[in-house]
Formats: sequence, C-alpha cells, structure tokens
Amino acid sequence: MKFRPCIDLHQGKVKQIVGGTLSDEGAQENFVSNRDAAWYADLYKRHNLSGGHVIMLGPGNTDEALKALEAYPGGLQVGGGINPENAGIFLDAGAMGVIVTSWVFREGRIDFERLEAMKKRVGQQRLVLDLSCRLKNGSYWIVTDRWSRFTRTPLNAETLQLLGASCGEFLVHAADVEGRQQGIEKPVAALLGEASPVPATYAGGIRNLEDINLVRSLGRGRVDFTVGSALDIFGGMLPFLTLAAEYA
Repeated sequence: MKFRPCIDLHQGKVKQIVGGTLSDEGAQENFVSNRDAAWYADLYKRHNLSGGHVIMLGPGNTDEALKALEAYPGGLQVGGGINPENAGIFLDAGAMGVIVTSWVFREGRIDFERLEAMKKRVGQQRLVLDLSCRLKNGSYWIVTDRWSRFTRTPLNAETLQLLGASCGEFLVHAADVEGRQQGIEKPVAALLGEASPVPATYAGGIRNLEDINLVRSLGRGRVDFTVGSALDIFGGMLPFLTLAAEYA
C-alpha cells in the first residue's frame, strides 16, 4: 500500500474542496494554498512519492497542471476534462498517465467505443479510470460531471472486472465523504481490495492514521490511498512527512 499525493486545482489555485459542492459558481473550500502546483509537485518528487494525481476541477487550470508536470516529469498522473484530443499535451509534458471519467460515459452508460479510442490513444497502462462513486438506494454508483450526475453503472465486482481489461489503474473517490474528514466509505475500500483486477487507489474521508490502517485492512494491503484536507500541507493535522516516510 502506497500514499498517492494529490494536487487539486480549482480556478488556477491549489485547493481542497468538499466533494459534491463543485459547480459553475464555485465550491465549498476547505483550503486555498498560497503556493503553486509546482511547489507541491517538487515536494512529492523530493520524497519519492510517485503516482500522485493532478486533478483539474473545471476550466482555467491547465497552466498550473503543466507546471506541476514540469516540476515532476514522469511522477504524476493528470485528470479533469481529458479526452483523446488533449491527452497528448499532458503526456508530452511529462504525465505518467491520464485520468478519465466523464468522457467514457454517454447517457449514463459506458461508451465502449470511446473507451477503446482512449486506450488506443494513450496506451492501456497509461490510462487511469476514475470510478468515483456515491451511495444511492443502498448501492454505490459511478458519478460523472463533477460528481453531480449518477450514471446507470454500479460500482461492483462485475464493473471492475469489465473495465480492468481496458486500463492500467483505477482511482476511486468516495464522493459523499470527499473533503469532509468524516471517515472512509468502508464498503468501497473493501470492494477494491477484493475485486480490483488492476492497481487501485482509494480517496475520500481519510482523517487520521486509523483511517489509513482501515484502508490497509479492508483493502487487503492491495489498495493505495490519497489524503487531501486532513494533511498539514493542506491545513489539516495529519503530518505529510509521516506518510511520506512510511508509505512512499
């Protein structure tokens, strides 16, 4: 199990926001950094933390994302509005992979033609599928469009097996608890540990070392994790240096 650090970009700044609150008007913010994306990328590079995520939350974030990739070439994945036409820009700039969600869904269902086009464009091992999910009627469903739209695709073992044949990794935000520091979605972490056929990263709700140990246990040591708002580098209390030393 590894610590996968993040750089979330909103309106050209590094931020931590509350999941599900993002809209055209803005978002509920937990933290706004006075440092740029390159500063965080260099920090992750110095601590040998590879496979972190640069997420562009809406327009106006491309320049900052490219600065992060320049600071840590070959060490970061990038997501947010990625499609076959623009993926090459980020890969050429040094991204180790691209993260895709909304582009591979159409009318709430997986568009396999789009998925195949993306796989051909970037290569299977450099394609990360973001299967962020929310709970509805007792089941978890993949959500798109800034976590606001439920698809008709459940997050379950069958979906993981199906999509695992077309990508190199999964990134799964438990969007209902993202940014809230209220604890993890245990069923999501457990599902990834039991059923993911490719490397998977869990994100959402982690607030302390006990939650990280829960991800380790439920994920059977197979599931990596991301921490955002709880980290001291984003205004929280959880020491970044502790995680960097133990989970690099």
